[in-house]
Amino acid sequence: MMNRFATYIRVTTVLLCAWTLTACSFGASHQEEEPEAPKNLVYGIDADLYRLETGEVREGQTVGGILGGYGISARMIDRLDKATREVFPLRNIRPGHKYTAFIHEDSLNTARLDYLAYEKSIAEYVVFGFVGDSVTITKGEKPTTVRRMKKSAVIESSLWGAIMEADLPHALAAELEDIYQWTVDFFGIQAGDDFTVIYDEKFIDDTVSIGIGRIWGARFNHAGKTRYAIPFRQGDKLQYWEADGGSLRKNILKAPLKFSRISSGFSYSRLHPVHKVRRAHTGVDYAAPSGTPVRAVADGVVTFRGWGGGGGNTLKIKHAGNLVTGYLHLRGFAKGIAVGTRVQQGQLIGYVGSTGTSTGPHLDYRIWKNGTPINPLKVPQEPTEPINEKNHAKFEYVRDRIIAELEGDVKPEDMITQIDSILLPEAIVTDSLPKNN
Repeated sequence: MMNRFATYIRVTTVLLCAWTLTACSFGASHQEEEPEAPKNLVYGIDADLYRLETGEVREGQTVGGILGGYGISARMIDRLDKATREVFPLRNIRPGHKYTAFIHEDSLNTARLDYLAYEKSIAEYVVFGFVGDSVTITKGEKPTTVRRMKKSAVIESSLWGAIMEADLPHALAAELEDIYQWTVDFFGIQAGDDFTVIYDEKFIDDTVSIGIGRIWGARFNHAGKTRYAIPFRQGDKLQYWEADGGSLRKNILKAPLKFSRISSGFSYSRLHPVHKVRRAHTGVDYAAPSGTPVRAVADGVVTFRGWGGGGGNTLKIKHAGNLVTGYLHLRGFAKGIAVGTRVQQGQLIGYVGSTGTSTGPHLDYRIWKNGTPINPLKVPQEPTEPINEKNHAKFEYVRDRIIAELEGDVKPEDMITQIDSILLPEAIVTDSLPKNN
């Protein structure tokens, strides 16, 4: 009996020891699998392991000169030059750009350069490595944060002026002009017009703005009318829509170019700036720098491309509805533009110039309907396809929340933060179903 008991005790002891060793081994292994992550990453490198020195590339300075100053041999620099030719040629460094040296110091305080990080731009960088006897090159981007912004501004002279005066990202001007190019006459902006826009802005280090992302909505008050821009995807395209579901896109653009001003309007009795006599000017002159891109205002077919006498280099395009547009005094034509070429709305067709009878670079833009000249600023615009009936409930859900945010403050959970897959609350889905009589 005692022998059996002793045997039981020995077996139990062995099992307990084995379990203890296994648990200890598992704990050690588990710890090895989850090492503590570096807390101070700079250009993707654990900066706590190094002494960092920063500098700026001087005029005439080369990568070889910088690396040589840190003790990198000519042989290693030559190896680096060959290794980086396809990724980032060393000759591409530019004066004024920043670099950071990662210097390793051993127990004897012997300094050795392990990495040199060079900033290609505010956001992009490249790291040259010299660990051991190898050379490496790594490209990367600084982490960015995105903030949702809502900004407003009152226009005194121009959209660009208002955006600069309010210290807003300059890219907003181009984005708003793209969104409203069919419905807002940016050449007829009046003092007191205003806008509010919701957009994503990208930051590095939470302080340096590097650009904007999606425009989540806008409200533009112009010439006594308020026009909203609501983002919504119908089909395979994300577009911006009016509050009633009509598309902001129209059959014809308001103007064939951007960033210019009207220097002469449509008239049957204008004093000619060269001939000094009164004669008809059945077009609108847009003063703009030579080379400014000119775009087709609507889909159509090129019917004339050549010399137009006093009109210089001239292009004519025929559109639906018996409309023909003319573009005069061009410096040149876009590649591929010829008689018979089909063009799309917004396509590049030429460049502002001063050919023919002209006192300076400008575009003389004309429109004929059934052969009769009409004022380009008064051409009626027809909207493209509106929101489909099947999409109305989703569109109205997005619209109401975007407008509420434009008009005031809303809770984060009530903001529209994605467009591609809108999930409607059950109450809205039920209310939108057909009613049985």
